[in-house]
Formats: sequence, C-alpha cells, structure tokens
Amino acid sequence: MIRHRPFGRGHAYTVEADQRVPPWPVAGEPVELRVTTPAGVVGVTLDLEVDDHSTSLPLARFEPAGEMREAGSAADDGHLAAAAAAAAATDRRGRQPWRVRIAGLPEASLLRYRFRASDGSTTRWHQVAVASWQSTGGRLVGIGPGWADRAIPGSVEYLVADRAILRVRFALRLDDGAHVVGFGERFDSLDQRGRRLDAVVFEQYKSQGTRTYLPVPFAIVTPASGTRGWGFHVRTSRRTWYDVGATRPDRLMVEAALDPTADLPSLEVALYDGDPGAVLAAFLGDVGRPVLPPPWIFRLWMSGNEWNTEARIRAEVERTIAERIPAGVVVVEAWSDETTFAAFRDAEYEVHPDGAPHRLSDFRFPADGAWPDPKGLVDWLHEQDFKILLWQVPLLRTDVRADPQAAADEATMSARGYGIREADGRPYRNRGWWFPRALMPDWTNVEGTSWWLEKRRYLVEEVGIDGFKTDGGEHAWGDDLRYADGRRGDEANNEYPVRYAAAYHELMRSGGRDPVTFSRAGFTGAAHVPCHWAGDENSSWQAFRASVTAGLTAATSGVFFWGWDLAGFSGEIPDPELYLRSTAMACFCPIMQYHSEFNHQRQPSRDRTPWNIAARHHDPSVLAVFRRFARLRERLLPYLERAAAESVALRRPLMRPLLFDWPADDRSWSYPYQYLLGDALLVAPVVEPSERAGQDPDGATPGRPWAVYLPEGEWVDAWTGERLDGPVEIERAVPLDEIPVYVAADAWARLQAIFEDADHRAVRRLPGRIAR
Repeated sequence: MIRHRPFGRGHAYTVEADQRVPPWPVAGEPVELRVTTPAGVVGVTLDLEVDDHSTSLPLARFEPAGEMREAGSAADDGHLAAAAAAAAATDRRGRQPWRVRIAGLPEASLLRYRFRASDGSTTRWHQVAVASWQSTGGRLVGIGPGWADRAIPGSVEYLVADRAILRVRFALRLDDGAHVVGFGERFDSLDQRGRRLDAVVFEQYKSQGTRTYLPVPFAIVTPASGTRGWGFHVRTSRRTWYDVGATRPDRLMVEAALDPTADLPSLEVALYDGDPGAVLAAFLGDVGRPVLPPPWIFRLWMSGNEWNTEARIRAEVERTIAERIPAGVVVVEAWSDETTFAAFRDAEYEVHPDGAPHRLSDFRFPADGAWPDPKGLVDWLHEQDFKILLWQVPLLRTDVRADPQAAADEATMSARGYGIREADGRPYRNRGWWFPRALMPDWTNVEGTSWWLEKRRYLVEEVGIDGFKTDGGEHAWGDDLRYADGRRGDEANNEYPVRYAAAYHELMRSGGRDPVTFSRAGFTGAAHVPCHWAGDENSSWQAFRASVTAGLTAATSGVFFWGWDLAGFSGEIPDPELYLRSTAMACFCPIMQYHSEFNHQRQPSRDRTPWNIAARHHDPSVLAVFRRFARLRERLLPYLERAAAESVALRRPLMRPLLFDWPADDRSWSYPYQYLLGDALLVAPVVEPSERAGQDPDGATPGRPWAVYLPEGEWVDAWTGERLDGPVEIERAVPLDEIPVYVAADAWARLQAIFEDADHRAVRRLPGRIAR
C-alpha cells in the first residue's frame, strides 16, 4: 500500500521518505510531499487542492541517501549500531520512495491533497493550513529587570496557521566579546557563540555533535569588557531553537514551539543579571536546588556489559581487590531477562496474569544458572564495601510473546492504559530502533507508575541493591502523543527522563535507601535526580575531548554529579595513553567510572578493566598507573564530599569551567578543557596524544610540554610543590602518571597529604613504554 505520514515518526532530526517537508508548510517557501510504495509501482500521482484551485502532479522516484539513517551506522562495531542499521533496513526494505516539490504557497491558503499509485492504492485526503510569520498571535512574557535592555524591539514574531499559533521567535541583544555557555549537556563546544542548536531530548549513539541526551533551555552570557553578565531561561518543556550570533553576530535568536491548541498561547522567558555563578544560582532557585547524593558515589565505579553472571561479578571484584585497586561501586547491566526487565535471567517463577509484583520468595534460582543467589551476591558485595546498581530501561518489549510474564505485562499495560498513548488512544509503541515497538510506562499515571515500580520493589527491599542505572529515557517520539495528565507529547516528551528517574528515586526512598540513579537523559529539573553520565561514546581522543566538554556544559546547566565512560565504552580498546589520560581526568571529576560495550563474547576481550588494557597492550605499567590514580581518588574522598556539600548549598557546580570564578578573564577561553573541582583544585587534563603533549611515542624522553593557564591567584603544583602566581601561561611536562593539577595556595597545607603518594617512585621504576 502507499504510505504517507505527514509528521513522519516524530524523529527529531531524520527527514523520512514518506513525510511532509516541512511538516507545517510556510508561506513563500517550498514544500515537499513524500510517499513510499511497494516495489513494482510504476507511478504515483498527487491530487492537490489549494483553496479553490485543483491540479494533479506526477511524483518522481528518489533515493533518500543518508536521510533515513538512524543514530548508528553499519560502520560502527557495537550491538546498538547493528540494531540501528537493521531498523533502517527493515523500514526501507522493498519500498520505493517518491516525492514532489511545490513552489511557495500563498499566505493563509489551505492545502488539501491525496496520493494515487499505479497499483490502484490511494491515501486518505490530508489537509494542512499554510503558516506565515506575523507580528501578533500569542503572548511573550519577559521576566526580570534586564528584559527591556536585552530584548530587541520589533523582533517578536509568531508562526500562525489558520487559528493555530505554532511558534514564537524573538531576538536578544548580544554584546561584542561576550561568550554564551549552557543549553544543557553539549558535546561540540563550551562556547556556543556562532552556532545553531536546539533543545530536544534525543538518543544519539556516539558522535553526538550538536545533539544531546540532556538539553536545558537555559544559557549564561559571560560579560564582555565593561558589560554585566546575564543569562536566560525559556520556561517551557517544548522544543526550542537557538541562533547564537550565527546569522547576525549581535543577536541571539530564540525560537520556541507553542501550544497549538491554545487560544492565546504564551511563553515566559526569565532573564537574570550578574556573573555566571549568580545567574546559575538564580536559575536553580527557580527550577529547584540540586540534590546531594550519598558520599559513596565518589568512589571508583566498575562496569562491563559482558559481566552478565554472578560468577563474573565476583571474579571482577575479587580481581580488583587482588590488584589493590580501591573501588566502591559495581554497575550490572546484563542482569535481567531483558523481557520484563524485573526478573533475573534464568529465574523460575509462576506467572502473575495481571502483572502483579513478585517477592524474592517467589523466585527459584537454579544453582547452575547465571544468578544462583542474587541476595547472597549483594550481601557479599556489601561485605567487601561495594555498592551495586542494576540497569533499567523504561520499556516493555512486545516482541517476546513466548515469555509468558512479558505477554501478561503487555496485556495489563494495554488494558489498563498504563503506558503513553497515541492520539487515537492506542498504546504508544516505541518508534525508535532500540527495542522497537516496546510499550513505555506513563509516569504521569499514578496507578501505572506504582504498578511498574512495585515489580522492582523486591530488588530494593529484599535483594538490597543500592541504585539503578536508568538508561534509555529518550524514546517518547511525536508531538501527538497523549499522557495521563492531559498533556500532549510536544509538551511532555522532554520531561519524560526526569520523571523516569524521579520515579525510581521515590522507589528507593520508600524502600529505606538513599536514592541514586545513573541517567544519561534529562531536561530542566535533572539536578533533582542525581547522578548522570555522558552516554555512549567511542574510544578516541575526539570523544575524550567531547566528553570533557559535556561535563562542563552539564555543570553549567545545573547538573553537578556527572561522569562518563572513561576512555570510551565502544569499539576496540583504547591505547594505553588514551586510557591513562582519561583515567587521570576521571579521577578529578565528580564520578569516576569505566564501562565497556557488549562484544558478543568474542575474543580478545574488550573490557576496559586496567588489567585487560595492560594485557592486551603487553604493558604492565598501565595497571600500576591506574592503581595510582584509583588510590589518589580514594584519598580525595573527604575533599569531594565537603566540596559537594558546599556546591549544593551555594548552587555552584562541583566541576566547573574557569568562567565561574574569573568571568572577565578572556584568556581562559583559550583553554576550554580546564576546570575547577571544588574551590581548591584547578585541573588541566591532557586531551591530545603524546606526539603533541608531553611525551614522545616511545615514552623514553619528554616530548612537547602541555600548555596550562593559571588565572589570577597563587597556585601550587600538586605534584612538585612549586608555587606560581597567576595570571600566567606555562608549559609543563606531563608523564602519564601525572595530570596537571594546581592547588589554591591557601588550601595547600590542608590538601598536601592527598598528593603525597608512596607509590609514585615505584610506578616510575616499572618497565614499559609508559613509566620510563
């Protein structure tokens, strides 16, 4: 049959082969109408009515090229990428794409059309009003004393289609020399000036570019010489777009989706005056203060997606202890049946037809199964002073009907309306490539949320786990979705990952535990539900730099307790230098953790454990240097705990770019990867390979030193004790067992012992290319 979906699947970025482009035609601009047909169709005709004029037009065959490609690509070597490629291939298999382009349509016209194929199939008639930008239509409310100075008169326009007000756009004055930071977690640049971007929650599998899991419609504008700093928050959960001086250097253009069903849609924009710290504090005062997680989150986290049995978890922890590497958290991803996501793989139990929760006593764990004694494993981990998190996704698979409990859960969710719904009331089924057609729980449905969480309560109250890795909060696609609280997808989808993590926080809290989640997605309010990580990335220097940027921009947007998969989790293992430079940086960020992607049990192993990296590269010094940084991290715990409490109390990021403390120092922008960790430590991670930074490829002799900028103040080199006065740019040798760290002089006496490492000289005496 012939297929045309005016809005596609709701994919935020892909222009698909059967949609209307753009979804809302704009007067004076071309519109393209697309369909797909089965193979063998030799022609497609468009019947078109524009107001009182009718015509028929032939469609042309075309090749969508990369337009239908999803988040991964066939070149990627991970199971997620393979799923993406398969999903795209399935969507295109055996279907022919057709399109026709129509020249600019007149303002206020009504477009009505259908398609007819040579095989006799037709679509229904579609109707859409042509939109135009007008100076009136909605209501823009500027809040704050700086609005009159910043808003450019006459720049406010509304996109109007018939009686629906679709969007608003306006301009804010942008001073020469000012920098713009924020907009949530961003991977492409700390300073967004000169760029175009948007704010929509999206799962981009590696190489995020301008896309992000965790957008926030908030930004800070640092002061140029002689001006005051300021910032703004677009108070909406709908999608927003920004042109940050890209089109006109003196203007920051903001565009926001509005409620098309409202008679007089409005948008509030709050402006804040002051330096970056004051602006962020004011923003967090509006949306809610960050929450302080328990102090154990600052210990080393361990994870591997192939650690999928109780025996493997015990072996990895025992190896860690045997290697004298202090660690404190194990994240177990591949623990569940991956159908219900609530039962351990291999567990035997009676099916509950209504999806009612099971208790621990309901399960039988075979002695020869993957998880013979989950409770015993957790108790053992706690005895070893380890915490444990279990992986989750907010999806219920519907392609596993052979699993009777999953089938019963699907029937219950559908019958009771516990999931997100389509506009026509049918259950929404995941439109993305990861677990396609899965049901998604609706966190605004109180009864449905309770039903979902109660199925996991035994994990908290009886098994005794310490938190959840709340993965995959990005799968609500489509403005037309419906939620139990009455909202549409255009308003509620971006908030989904925050509500998801909050639901699990409440489960932990009600089970008597300090709540901890580890999420990659979020939006405004994510600070309430720590912690977060930067999502999926390759093992590359480029990804390393992007991840540092992600951490600093997340912090600038209010997400303080953040980490990343050090040295990347996907693809071939990193080389020793990338691994250890990343380890050093992770030692000095809020959460230090390593993780590796599923490798289908192929050999050699791609685990990111330090002993596997050392063995694969035949270099024992990798393990010794990693041990040194892990021990240093353990000595940093009291400092991190105290700094985190101050950070939350003052609404000031724990890990923050230099602009917060020296907003008028323009030289710091030449060092975008440097940051403060708390008030006392300045960190300058080495983010380039050895031929450009401090060591020759063979490791035998010092190479080019690493450039470091020390802003105003007195600083002490943490490793040598050398005192320096800033502002000053210096070059420093950077052997692989060190990272440039400078201590504020007034804190040196208190922190000196942290860096007095008895293992340092022993590491330097080890054979190998790294430690010579």
